[in-house]
Amino acid sequence: MFETLQAQPADKILALMQMYKDDPRDTKIDLGVGVYKDATGLTPVMRAVKAAEHQLWETQNSKAYTGLAGDPAFGDAMVQMVLGDAVPRAQVAAAATPGGTGAIRQAFELIQMARPNARVFVSNPTWPNHLSILKYLGMEMVPYRYFDDDTRGVDFDGMIADLKTAQKGDVVLLHGCCHNPTGANLNASQWDAVIKVLQDTGATPMIDIAYQGFGDGLDADAAATRKVAAAVPECLIAASCSKNFGIYRERTGILMALSADTSAQKLNQGTLAFLNRQNFSFPPDHGARIVTTILNDDALRSDWMAELEDIRNTMLGLRTQLAGELQRLSGSDRFGFLADHRGMFSRLGTTSEMVDKLREDHGIYMVGDSRMNIAGLNAETVPILAKAIIEVGI
Repeated sequence: MFETLQAQPADKILALMQMYKDDPRDTKIDLGVGVYKDATGLTPVMRAVKAAEHQLWETQNSKAYTGLAGDPAFGDAMVQMVLGDAVPRAQVAAAATPGGTGAIRQAFELIQMARPNARVFVSNPTWPNHLSILKYLGMEMVPYRYFDDDTRGVDFDGMIADLKTAQKGDVVLLHGCCHNPTGANLNASQWDAVIKVLQDTGATPMIDIAYQGFGDGLDADAAATRKVAAAVPECLIAASCSKNFGIYRERTGILMALSADTSAQKLNQGTLAFLNRQNFSFPPDHGARIVTTILNDDALRSDWMAELEDIRNTMLGLRTQLAGELQRLSGSDRFGFLADHRGMFSRLGTTSEMVDKLREDHGIYMVGDSRMNIAGLNAETVPILAKAIIEVGI
């Protein structure tokens, strides 16, 4: 049996991580891996997470299964955090998943169940695992223009023109905030225009919101998702707790299915539970219970939000410092987009050859499409990166 298997292509980011580990240079800089790091290079456990875990350790008296959709209290807390009062809770079906990736996978499978011939419109570029999962499931993908390599902003005219070709029964995959891998995001009026296209075409939006709180603030980062959810008859939302709670290895995510028809909520909820049963039965609970504990405790929530704000402001400060240093070295403002981007990532918009040169000549590691993790920097390494970018000729 196994002799018929074929080797799968290596994950480029994981391969890059291994190259970084094997590099003996003390001056090397890792801007490839997609996790937040503090100034010392550590991905810390947040204070509120430690406190919530301590509470659980003291009070939890069972490790029995939760429901197929996870603990209902987790669903309630996450729906409130992501959607606020944008839609009535009775319209939202929700199921816990193994991380945001699990939510994405379940969403795609739900789409396949409901509309076997649905096309999924994806931004060019998008998170590579979107494409990988869609390909594995055999679902049709339609790229829409998104990133402008010249301005390093959004090619909005191209995006709208491409989305207008969507039809009822198609799905449009959108990044709720902090676009990965580019860092370039839509403004409020552009989101309004996207919503108008969704309403005109009848296409169903699917929103991937993995970085809520990393861009402009917890509520500001959810504003577009809430606006979309309130404006369309149906919507899918995949949310991750890996970044904003710093619980990457706990694999904590959630999938929400929204319908303006409240009578559909029971069917949607049952479908989400069914999909969980087929793929992994019961979702992980430890991370979900940490999140629930924090969001339902005023003191813990306040401390978590304060630390999340510190993380967000640290990344904004690094962006501003890097853009300023590049302006000083280049004598131009062509790198100003770095300060305008939001989230952990920015795409330099340069060639893979230039990316290779940064790695080979300067020990600076970033993904081949020039996506770099801003959180991989600190105040001391920003000037080193800026000097290297100029020296290689970007």
